Amino acid sequence: MASRGNQGLESIYRIAPYYFIHVLDQNSNVTKLEIGPQTFIRQDNERVVFGPEKMIIVPPRHYCVVENPVMRDSDGNVIIDAAGQAKLQHADQEIRLAQDPFPLHPGETLKQPVTPLKVVPANSALRMRAVLDFEDESGEKRTAGDEWLFEGPGTYIPRKEVVVEETVRATVIRPNQAIRLRARKECIDRDGVARVTGEEWLSKKTGAYLPGAYEEVVDIVNAYVLTDKKALHLRALRTYKDDFGVVRKNGEEWLITFKDTETHIPNVYEEVIGVVSITTLSNRQYCVVLDPCDSTGRPQLGQKKLIKGEKAFFLRPGERLEKGIQNVYILGEDEGVILRANEQFKDGTVERRPGDRWMIRGPVEYVPPVEVEVLMKRQAIPLDENEGIYVRDIKSGKVRAITGNTYMLNQDEELWEKHLSPVVESLLTGAKDPLADRSDRSSKESGPAKPRDKTRVVSFRVPHNAAVQIYDYKEKKARVIFGPELVMLGPDEQFTLLSLSGGKPKKPNQIKALCLLLGPDFCTDIITVETADHARLSLQLSYNWHFEVGTKTPEDAAKLFSVPDFTGDSCKAIASRIRGAVAQVQFDDFHKNSAKIIRSSVFGFDANNKVRDKFVFPQNQMVITSIDIQSVEPVDQRTRDSLQKSVQLAIEITTNSQEAAARHEAERLEQEAKGRLERQKIVDEAEAEKSRRNLLELQAQSAAVESTGQAKAEAQSRAEAARIEGEAAVEQAKLKAQAMKIEAESELDRLTSAREAELKYVSEQNELELTKVKELSSIETTKFKNMVDAIGTNTLAAIANAGPEMQVKMLQSLGLKSTLITDGSSPINLFNTASGLIGGLVPTKRRRRGEDSEEDDDA
Repeated sequence: MASRGNQGLESIYRIAPYYFIHVLDQNSNVTKLEIGPQTFIRQDNERVVFGPEKMIIVPPRHYCVVENPVMRDSDGNVIIDAAGQAKLQHADQEIRLAQDPFPLHPGETLKQPVTPLKVVPANSALRMRAVLDFEDESGEKRTAGDEWLFEGPGTYIPRKEVVVEETVRATVIRPNQAIRLRARKECIDRDGVARVTGEEWLSKKTGAYLPGAYEEVVDIVNAYVLTDKKALHLRALRTYKDDFGVVRKNGEEWLITFKDTETHIPNVYEEVIGVVSITTLSNRQYCVVLDPCDSTGRPQLGQKKLIKGEKAFFLRPGERLEKGIQNVYILGEDEGVILRANEQFKDGTVERRPGDRWMIRGPVEYVPPVEVEVLMKRQAIPLDENEGIYVRDIKSGKVRAITGNTYMLNQDEELWEKHLSPVVESLLTGAKDPLADRSDRSSKESGPAKPRDKTRVVSFRVPHNAAVQIYDYKEKKARVIFGPELVMLGPDEQFTLLSLSGGKPKKPNQIKALCLLLGPDFCTDIITVETADHARLSLQLSYNWHFEVGTKTPEDAAKLFSVPDFTGDSCKAIASRIRGAVAQVQFDDFHKNSAKIIRSSVFGFDANNKVRDKFVFPQNQMVITSIDIQSVEPVDQRTRDSLQKSVQLAIEITTNSQEAAARHEAERLEQEAKGRLERQKIVDEAEAEKSRRNLLELQAQSAAVESTGQAKAEAQSRAEAARIEGEAAVEQAKLKAQAMKIEAESELDRLTSAREAELKYVSEQNELELTKVKELSSIETTKFKNMVDAIGTNTLAAIANAGPEMQVKMLQSLGLKSTLITDGSSPINLFNTASGLIGGLVPTKRRRRGEDSEEDDDA
């Protein structure tokens, strides 16, 4: 066979069976087909343009597509034109199914190779489209552009006039499901209903649904399961008649409940707004429905409907709850509600007008009607003897304080908030004890405090030995309260805030306080003075003070608060007296008599020229009882340096003396340590010599042992080596003997096992042969016996006598008694002949013995 690489120039082509070639006659330009098996001899004017190529084999249930097929006559022969060329159907196609292998004629091309036929399973179909007008096998005419389904199960045989658009599979519709279909073109659905283009509908039949050629599946719609607690809110997309036979207008909304149906599949013209849960009211609940629907389902816009429990209902489309589900107002004896009428109505026997306010007190259960608005719920406020509230009348504006009893505000009253200055608020909410926290009475808070309820009466506990001034701005009077006492402010009363000086030296407005401590107490101040010799000193002084109240009359009490900053004023007055007294004395005199100078300058002298024991401020009855000089420090740096040098010199002298004593003691201890060290060295050297002598003795002994021990060790090692070699040789001989014995025994065991296995094999083989022979003989015997039994004795006898009887009858018919014909070369078995003759005479008719004997003699 010629290879394709030679480009058709080979002279001889051996075409195998089921192969073909195309040969071009270059003189006539005609291409002919040559089919194997043959040996093709190429002429000079011929050229092989295609092949050798294997014929196309289309197995069963396969097909192929040939483009430009040849034309055939009624007998199936290829039509040849005048030039000898096969006529082709140009631009046409031919689908060939299973047949004998065929070649491709010149001009034919295999457009689609051999392809298995498409098997369409059940619940599937092929959507077909006609590209040419034709008439199918059933006689139905198809026009180009028509579409139809080839439904399974079946095998689709392709046609050239038809193309397969797609494979359509059936959609399984389960219970409580439906499929939404849309018509792509005017058609008639499977239920026989005419559909227009773009129309949508539902198919609810349970099972597999195969959409038609002009149908498409839009979606699978699941049914909504309705219960007695859930309803479905729907809206109509166009005017239509629903599944319950009700005509729904475009945009209409309605509910489907469990009473209508258990499950509902929304129609194509229904839009599901949502699932509405049931609204349940207990016997202690109510609600107000806005825009309620009437019996026909139309919303009553602008109206309200009151629904009391115990009840369960669904909110219809357009309905909504005003404030959700509300609890019934259950009022106790100390509770009440304030109501306001939004429109005119009759409340029992009372006519209520819009804007009226009234109050209902308990105990009672109250459900407000739709015309009434509940403004607030009031509860009685229990008040102790030391508690109170500020109440304001909203009609008159009057504010009053109520204390000591339980009070409930009526419809015309409200709680009033009393505002205080931030400093007073911080002092009240700080909860500091004025006596315990005297060292930190500033307005700064240590941390966030609990805010004060401004509607409660402001109360303040005045501690023991303290006083508080309260001013009433309405009556323009002030009152002073001495502790221990509880102060409760009226609506128009305020505390008198004390702003005192603090710190060292004193600075104004450092301490904020509500109460004035009457003492005894002390205050500390730092002042700077200058002596007559211009030495400036800083003095830290502490004063003990208290207030002398006397009879506590209003006039005496008012004097206590006449000086707002008594600490600052008193410290300034004392400092001025001290500066004047110190300016008249020298530094040395002041350093020696500072206490006397300061006390005399402050307290002064009595008639006996003695220093008084107190100093009184008559403006506020403040008394200074003593002065403590805590420190005196020079302010001038040179004076301070001189004092510091003198102190340092004294300290240095003391330090040098202590250092000399310590040095002498250290030298003594050092000498003693050196002596002990020398003695220890001598002792250590003696011990070292003893150790060296012992070492030399041990070295001599070791040398002697080494010289004698080496020869002894060599002799012992040689003897030990010889002994070990002998023992090793004996052990080796024993091991070799054992090895040979083990090998001989193993070989004997192997031969014995082999012989036994061989004997066992031969005996088993002989037994198998005997068994086989016995079974074969038994089979043959049984076969022969069965054959004999099947044929029967009479049949065997008839078969045995058939030949001789025929011969006898033949001889009798010829009139011959006996005949023997032979060619002289073939041996004759006379014994068989005689026995045959004898056997042949047995079943003949009875003859006379004399006749038989004659026949035998003749023979």
